[in-house]
Amino acid sequence: MAEGPGLIVLFGSGETSASGRKVFDWLLRRLPVPVRVAILETPAGFELNSPQVAGRIGEFLGHRLQNYRPQVTVVPARKRGTPFSPDDPALAGLIPGAHLVFLGPGSPTYAVRQLRDSLTWHTAVACHRLGAALVLASAAPVAAGVQALPVYEIYKAGEDPHWRDGLDLFGPYGLSLALVPHWNNQEGGADLDTSRCFMGQSRFDLLREMLSPEVTIVGLDEHTALALDLTAESCQVLGRDGVTVLRGGQERRFASGESFAVHELGPFRSPEPQAGLPVGLMEKVAAAIAQARATPAGGPPPDVLRLVEEREAARTCRDWAAADALRARLADLGWRVLDSRDGPRLEPIGEVESAQNAY
Repeated sequence: MAEGPGLIVLFGSGETSASGRKVFDWLLRRLPVPVRVAILETPAGFELNSPQVAGRIGEFLGHRLQNYRPQVTVVPARKRGTPFSPDDPALAGLIPGAHLVFLGPGSPTYAVRQLRDSLTWHTAVACHRLGAALVLASAAPVAAGVQALPVYEIYKAGEDPHWRDGLDLFGPYGLSLALVPHWNNQEGGADLDTSRCFMGQSRFDLLREMLSPEVTIVGLDEHTALALDLTAESCQVLGRDGVTVLRGGQERRFASGESFAVHELGPFRSPEPQAGLPVGLMEKVAAAIAQARATPAGGPPPDVLRLVEEREAARTCRDWAAADALRARLADLGWRVLDSRDGPRLEPIGEVESAQNAY
C-alpha cells in the first residue's frame, strides 16, 4: 500500500480520445499491473443508460491500454433511496482494492446530491488517501470543487448564473478550488462564446465575482489534464493544451508539459488521513483493501462473496424470494451464481450482458 494519497488526474475533456489515452498511459505506468479500476456510475445515475455510460471508460481502458491488463469493476451507486444507493455498504465495498477510482460523465449537481456525505464517496476518498489514484473527468471535477458550476441549469435551462456547494475534495488539503473543464471550448463558433464550460467569458466574469476571494479557479482546457501529486506537492499539465489558474486577482497559464508547485493553487497542507471522514472508516477501508489485494485479480470482491453467503443462508431457510433477490443483486454487480452439488460458483458477466441485467 502506498504511503500518502494517490495521484489525482483532472480531465478538461477527451478522456477517451487519443490524448486521453496518453494521459492514462502516463498514469497507469505508475500503478501495479494488472491495474484494478473502480468506475463509479453515480454522476450519470439519472440516465437510463448509465451502465453503458460508465462502462465506456472500461471498454476504452481494456481496448486501448490492454498492456496494463485493467481489471474493471463498475460500481452502480446510482441514486439514494433505491437498491443502487451510494449509501449501500455492498456497493461501497466494491471500491477498496482498486488502484484507480474513476468518476466521469453526467451531471455535476446530480453527482453532488447523490455523493455528498455518502458511504460511496467517503470510501473513495479513504481509498485515495491510502494510495489509490483518483481520476475525475467531465462532470466529476466540477462536482469535486468547493463550489460546483451548475452547467446544465444555466446553459440549458436558463437559470441565472450561480454556484452550488460542491463535494470539496481538496478542502482538507487547505485548497478551496472551483474546477472548470471545457475552459477553451469553441463549439459555439464565431456566433456564440462557449468557453469557460459553455458559460462564455462575459457570463463567467459574473460567476467569478460571486466566489469568495479565497477560492481558486482552475480552468482545464479540452483534451488536457492536470495531474496532482499531493505527496510531492507538485502538479503537471498533460495532454494537448493548458491549464489556467485564477487566484487572488491574478491569472497564470501553464502549458502542456509544464510542472508547478501545488502551492500555486492555495495554502496547501497535509491533513490527518481521517480528516472529514466518519470515525473508524479509514481502519475499515484499510482492512478491506488488504483483503481485496489478497484476492487474485479478477476474482469476486469480499462484499460480493458476502452476498453469496447471504443467499446460501436464505436457500437453507427455504426463503426462495430472498435468494432470488440476492441472485439478481449479484447480477447487477456483474456476477452470475451457478449452483452445484459442491456449492455456489461465481463467474463474471460480460459487460454487455451486465448492462442488460441492469434493466
